[in-house]
Amino acid sequence: MGKFLLGVLTGGILIVLIAVIGIFAIASFRSRPPAVEDSSTLILHLGGDVPETPPVDISIPFLQPKTPVTVENVWAMLRRAAADSRIKAVVFEPRGTSIGWAKMQEIRSDLEQFRKSGKPLIAYLQAPSAREYYMATACSKIYMSSVDLLDLKGVAFELLYFKNTLDKLGVHVDVEHAGKYKDYGDQFTKTSMTPETSEVMSSLADEIYGDLIDTVAKGRGKDPAAVRALVDNGPFLAKQAKANGLVDELRYEDEAFGELATTLHQKDIKKVTEQTYMDVPDSAAGITAKDRIAFVVGEGSISREAGVTNGSGLFSEAFDKTLTRVGNDSSIKGVIVRIDSPGGEVAASDDMWRAMNQLHRKKPVVISMSDDAASGGYYMAMSGDPLIAEPATITGSIGVVFGKPDLHGLYDKIGITKDFVSRGKFALIESDYQPLSEAERAKLREGIDSDYEDFLSKVAAARRKPVSAIEPVAQGRVWLGDQAKAHGLVDELGGLDRAIDMIKAKSGIAAGNRVSLVLYPPKRSLVDMLLRPNPDAEVDSLLSGVGLEPLRNAWHDAGLRVWMRGGMLQMLPFTIQFK
Repeated sequence: MGKFLLGVLTGGILIVLIAVIGIFAIASFRSRPPAVEDSSTLILHLGGDVPETPPVDISIPFLQPKTPVTVENVWAMLRRAAADSRIKAVVFEPRGTSIGWAKMQEIRSDLEQFRKSGKPLIAYLQAPSAREYYMATACSKIYMSSVDLLDLKGVAFELLYFKNTLDKLGVHVDVEHAGKYKDYGDQFTKTSMTPETSEVMSSLADEIYGDLIDTVAKGRGKDPAAVRALVDNGPFLAKQAKANGLVDELRYEDEAFGELATTLHQKDIKKVTEQTYMDVPDSAAGITAKDRIAFVVGEGSISREAGVTNGSGLFSEAFDKTLTRVGNDSSIKGVIVRIDSPGGEVAASDDMWRAMNQLHRKKPVVISMSDDAASGGYYMAMSGDPLIAEPATITGSIGVVFGKPDLHGLYDKIGITKDFVSRGKFALIESDYQPLSEAERAKLREGIDSDYEDFLSKVAAARRKPVSAIEPVAQGRVWLGDQAKAHGLVDELGGLDRAIDMIKAKSGIAAGNRVSLVLYPPKRSLVDMLLRPNPDAEVDSLLSGVGLEPLRNAWHDAGLRVWMRGGMLQMLPFTIQFK
């Protein structure tokens, strides 16, 4: 009887919960666009990641977390605010952002474009790193608290190597690669940088540090040499930052808003946050557009299968279906494909390459590259359409790498043994109980070299160059966007504004006409999230639980799950995080 009553109670609770979710879901469908008061100020908060793909829309007020804005949201809001007569100013408040240098360049460019409207644009910084400060230099005035710290001290890269740990565990990883710079596998087989890796990392550091210096100098009206000397003395106490002209005023936040209110001849600032303003339709700001342009996002590590925690990743099957749907939509005049991917599985990258080429034959296409468009992320873009990158977009890495773990030593430590019966010379080539034999290694080299030659030929065809011109800048080497342009691997430098200008020209849309961007994939609902399988959750929990956060990140971001079953990757050799 007790179990029966418990079942009834549990069922009742589930019914009530489902009803509540349904009510809020229906309410969200019927909700009106948010209202914006006259003489409002847009407060643009940025924190954590700024993704390319919209997050899950839970549509339940007491469960809905603060929704992170996307790169497209930032672009659209600033574009809308410039034209919206109700918006009189913008306050930029970044804090704790975790984005790459190319996205920083994109957002800073968007801020500069808004500033051309003549409306006030100020920044209020809290615990700013070089990342937040870099973007804020686009503003006409920068505030921070008098007891805060400006953590501006240059650029440094740290590469993580697991070999010593794997040796202690009794794990050996066999690695083969095509391209002398294709050093993704080095994290498992070496303890420090090779000369090739050091060469690439030094090149990236020089370029990014130079951009930091030049951008701060431009934004603050200083000589680059003076800024370089200043940065060598960072980080800065707030008073030091002001004394050296890096910020304008030291104020508490309410004091900064008070000064802005005086500038706007208002008693108090009427605030509208990005959480509200990103849901305001363009039409409410007097912006009309009849021409529809698809904005297709490909974001994350590439694989054929779903199953990464929270559904993140770029899965070829879903992406290909999206491109087919866009290609068959007669209302779409052109397509911007936005890529933010370090690569992944070879076969999945090739699937998407084919779908991109099929779309190329149906619609005008322009490809916009975000933080990463490397290895498989670059491969999929080889449709012959124009490529646009930010100066700091991680680009290229034209190469192939294979890895297979040998866990025999680990099995010995924990008392596991394996025995075999096999038929066929290479039947055990993927076994995790033995290293590769010379014959097996030679067999794998055939596939690696074939994939590399195929990669080269596809790049050569898309870039309209002979393979002999591509091969010297391939070899698995990573380039920044401006370096890639100098070597003919991309066509233009710029962000969404440049992509829109180019797609309008390709689609026969007048340069002065506004266009409506139609996002693919659209924002996911709670139902989508609940129905999405999540087989990697156990791995995520295990790696986090034993304190192996770097390996957890590798599992999700670098395709380690593919290597654990023996696989060929077109993968960026490293992940760059700016601190």
